[in-house]
Amino acid sequence: RVKVVGDEHAPVCVRSSRWQPRNPKRQPCVGLRGDRISGPVSEERLPQLTCSGAAHHCFCQLQSTTPCTMLSCDICGETVTSEPDMKSHLLIVHMENEVICPFCKLSGVNYEEMYFHIETAHFEQNELGRNFERINAVQYESSDNKKDTTLQCRMEVNSSVHSACASNPKISVSGLPKDVTLKHKDVNSGNLTKSKKSLKSKEKQCDLSEIKGSMYGTTYSPPECPFCGKIEDCSKDMETHVKTKHANLLDTPLEGMDRVQCSSDLELAHQLQQEEDRKRRSEESRQEMEDFQKLQRQYGLDNSGGYKQQQLRNMEIEVNRGRMHPFEFHRRKADLMESLAIGIDDGKTKTSGIIEALCRYYQSAATDVRRVWLSTVVDHFHSSFGDKGWGCGYRNFQMLLSSLLQNEAFDDCLKGMSVPCIPKIQAMIEEAWKEGFDPQGASQLNNRLQGTKAWIGACEIYTLLTSLRVKCHIIDFHKSTGPLGTHPRLFEWILNYYSSEREGSPKVVCTSKPPIYLQHQGHSRTIVGIEERKNRTLCLLIFDPGCPSREMEKLLKQDIEASNIRQLRKFVGNLKHKQYQIVAVEGVLSAEEK
Repeated sequence: RVKVVGDEHAPVCVRSSRWQPRNPKRQPCVGLRGDRISGPVSEERLPQLTCSGAAHHCFCQLQSTTPCTMLSCDICGETVTSEPDMKSHLLIVHMENEVICPFCKLSGVNYEEMYFHIETAHFEQNELGRNFERINAVQYESSDNKKDTTLQCRMEVNSSVHSACASNPKISVSGLPKDVTLKHKDVNSGNLTKSKKSLKSKEKQCDLSEIKGSMYGTTYSPPECPFCGKIEDCSKDMETHVKTKHANLLDTPLEGMDRVQCSSDLELAHQLQQEEDRKRRSEESRQEMEDFQKLQRQYGLDNSGGYKQQQLRNMEIEVNRGRMHPFEFHRRKADLMESLAIGIDDGKTKTSGIIEALCRYYQSAATDVRRVWLSTVVDHFHSSFGDKGWGCGYRNFQMLLSSLLQNEAFDDCLKGMSVPCIPKIQAMIEEAWKEGFDPQGASQLNNRLQGTKAWIGACEIYTLLTSLRVKCHIIDFHKSTGPLGTHPRLFEWILNYYSSEREGSPKVVCTSKPPIYLQHQGHSRTIVGIEERKNRTLCLLIFDPGCPSREMEKLLKQDIEASNIRQLRKFVGNLKHKQYQIVAVEGVLSAEEK
């Protein structure tokens, strides 16, 4: 029987009791007291009424003495009234669509795999939610009999029935354990409050582990210590155990505890840090040594032999490749030994007469040049098999010295001297070091050049010229003075070096100025003159020791082509190295000045 309150369009389920329907196969509805029943109420429709609160945890038994089986989806919590509806729900919502774990957002699995995942990975979270529902949800069943004023109050933990039915739809209320349903004797309405208080006290005394085992048919696993494996009865005891027994393993240990373990951990961490630092320093030392050895090889300080060894080795390679006849090899080897013995260059890489040829060319051609200044006579020397890749500094010194030897102003300090070979130049620099010149440079090169392929630069050229009583100085253009990394001030200085009065001079000026040694990172060259173009731009004329004799000899022809001159010309935009150094000769030093 249903007691209806309100109008017939919005009836309210007040309380339900056991009622024998005319059609016992009909399924009862489930709802809370006070839930509104959908649709108007009539006597004919009472057996078919269903209240809108079907998802709540109580029975509004309208049609059967046996409570209905409400199925709850283990994935999303949706409740349905029959097993076919549950199958349809799983197929439509979860099997056709993507199944997502409500705890960790796992997806891409089917229903069976998701069910297994929730029961294994989120067992405690799932159990906690079910226990909360079971303890707080209460079902009321009452009967309102006109002849009997006795009130029978039956309170059940509905969530247990709900969950059990969801896990196994064949389970009925009658098959549940006795300790699940708490029954009270019939009491009058005045004793209802007392009955409720008694029920609450019994619920508090109920052991949670027993309820879990009986409700779900699963084995409850008590918490286990992650450090020592000890098992406690509840999470509270386990938390106390961990904080007291394993406080040293936590981030904030308890005050007053023994810190021996903590100190040992700190010592271990310190040892590990020291080991890591040692490995890092070892790796840095190894890398530094490799870089240093690479630099030694690059600058010829790796004890792999000097000029003589490289010359013979490269000539043997040429013979093996068929580019040199064995007879030529032995002839050149004999000339090499003779040159090394007397200390004079054999002249096989020298090209003479280029300055005179340039003077003739500028007088008859070069219409785009307004004025040009040339050094005194300079011979060109290029690298050979013995110094290829590292001998540019030595070859530029030979060019500079060849000009000084042909200049009468330096006869006093260079009298009777010839252009030396590279090993002789190395010996001369070592002698200058012994006299006390450039001790820092000597230290950097280990006071040794002979038998090595060590590079030399502006400082070594200055040291050698000064030891020969040639007055010179080094000028460092240490940064760019123009746009795009150019050095216009370098060009202006060289122009002033060759001529102080430009106006009124002839187009071609063959000065008595020696050439200028030009050094930059990785290479050195010799400046033999400068052009002033009609558009007032400047262009240097440079001898490069990397240019072979066959190319330089093209400048000795009567009709010099403009393309041959192009290899000598360097405009402002062609010199863009970060830093340049020049060695300029000024005159002769006296013995005291030396």
